[in-house]
Amino acid sequence: MTTPSIQTSDELLALAEEHKIKFIDLQFTDINGSVKIVTIPKSEFAAALNHGIWFDGSSIEGFARIAESDMYLVPDPKTFAVLPWLSAEEATARLICNVFTPDGNPFLGDPRAVLASVMNEAEKMGLTYNTGPELEFFLLKHNADGSLIPVRPQDSAGYFDQPTDLVASGLWRQMTDALTSFSIETEAMHHEVATGQHEIDFRYSNALKTADNIVSFRVILKILAQQQGLYATFMPKPARQLSGSGMHIHQSLSYKANSSNAFSDPGDSHGLSKIAKHFIAGQLAHARGMCAVLAPLVNSYKRLVKGYEAPVSIGWGRVNRSALIRIPRVHSSASTRLELRCPDPSCNPYLAFAAMLAAGLDGIRRELPVPDATEENIYIELNEKKGSVLSVLPGSLAEAILELEKDTVIRTALGAHISERFISAKRQEWDDYRLEVTPWELNTYLPIY
Repeated sequence: MTTPSIQTSDELLALAEEHKIKFIDLQFTDINGSVKIVTIPKSEFAAALNHGIWFDGSSIEGFARIAESDMYLVPDPKTFAVLPWLSAEEATARLICNVFTPDGNPFLGDPRAVLASVMNEAEKMGLTYNTGPELEFFLLKHNADGSLIPVRPQDSAGYFDQPTDLVASGLWRQMTDALTSFSIETEAMHHEVATGQHEIDFRYSNALKTADNIVSFRVILKILAQQQGLYATFMPKPARQLSGSGMHIHQSLSYKANSSNAFSDPGDSHGLSKIAKHFIAGQLAHARGMCAVLAPLVNSYKRLVKGYEAPVSIGWGRVNRSALIRIPRVHSSASTRLELRCPDPSCNPYLAFAAMLAAGLDGIRRELPVPDATEENIYIELNEKKGSVLSVLPGSLAEAILELEKDTVIRTALGAHISERFISAKRQEWDDYRLEVTPWELNTYLPIY
C-alpha cells in the first residue's frame, strides 16, 4: 500500500496509530551512503517530531570528531513508510532524517543536506533538478560453507531473458510490492547481460526524492534477497568474467515557474536547448573531478575499462552507448533528458547528484560551449583516429582522488567537511588495496620469479 503524502506531525501520529506502529526507525547515511538507524519506541515518536532525537556522531564515517559529536535527527514527514517485512508484534515505520548541530544549523557532514544545498542553488536560478536511475545489481548464491567467494551467480539467464527459476521472478514481484509500500514507483525490471545480473528502473522525480529512493531500494533488496537465501550486491564488478553493474542516471532541469522542460528545444538537431548544452559541457568539463564521487571504490575502476559498455572516454552523443553522456530518443519534448553512464550503484546518491548538478550548473553559469557530439562508437573511433582530442576518465581510484582534489567546483559543492573526509577515507582505501597481494599476482609471478 502506498503511503499518502504526509505534511504535519499530527498526520504522522495518526498514521502510526492506524498502522499500529510500535517502533520508528530514524534513518540517515554516512559519507559512503551506508544506512544508519536510530530506533525509538512509539512512545517517543511525538517528542522526536517536535524536538528531534539526539545522538553521538563521533563513530559515524565522515561525521565529527569526539569533541563536536553531539547532533540530532529531524524526521522528514514526507518519507514515512511502513516496513512490510515485519510482523504486527514488531510493526515498524521508517523516516529519513536531516541531521542538525546543537545550534540548530544543518550539519555540514550530512550528505542529504549537501544535495539539498546544491538543489537550492539551482532553484535560485529558477530550475528544478530531476533524476531517474537505472540500478543494476547481482543476485548471488551462498557456497556450501555459507561464504560468497568464489562468486556464484544465482541464475544462468542473459539479457532480457525470463529468469530461469521461480526464486528470481518471485523476488522481482516482491520487490515491486515492497517498493510500492515506500511510495517508490518502478517503471521496469529485467535481466541484465551477465548471469545473475538484474536491473530495476525508478520513475523520474526531483533528485532529493530519487536519492532517498536509491538508498531505500538498496536496503529493501538486500533484506528480501536474504529472505530467499540469496545475497544481493551492488559491487560494481564482483567477478572478472561478469559484466559490471552501473547506475545510469537520466537527468533534466525543469523551470520552477511552469514545470516545463528546460532541456528541450524541438528546433535543435539533437532536440536540446542552450541550457542543456551548457549543462552537458559542464559535466564533461568536471567528469574527471567528480568521478571519485560517482565511482567511489577501488573496484569501480575494474568496470570503467576500455572495450566494454561502460564509458571511458569523455564525450557525448545521441545513439552512442559508449559515450559518457547519451541523449535518449524521446517521443515528446517533456521527456528530453541526458543520461550519464559512469556512476555505479555503490556511490552515495546524495553526493553523486550534488556533484553532477554542481558540474552542470557551472556549465550554465559560465555558458561553456559543448564539444561536437560523437555519434560513432567511441572505442572504434579512438582506435582508428590517431590524435583524438577526447580525454578519458581516471583509470584508478588513486587517479580519481587526485582529480577531485584539483576540482574546486566539485569540492565546493560537497563542502570542506565532506570533501576532506571523503578524500582521506578514499586515500586510505587505496593505500590498503596497494598493500594487498592478489591471487592474480601469485598466479602470474610466483611460478616465474
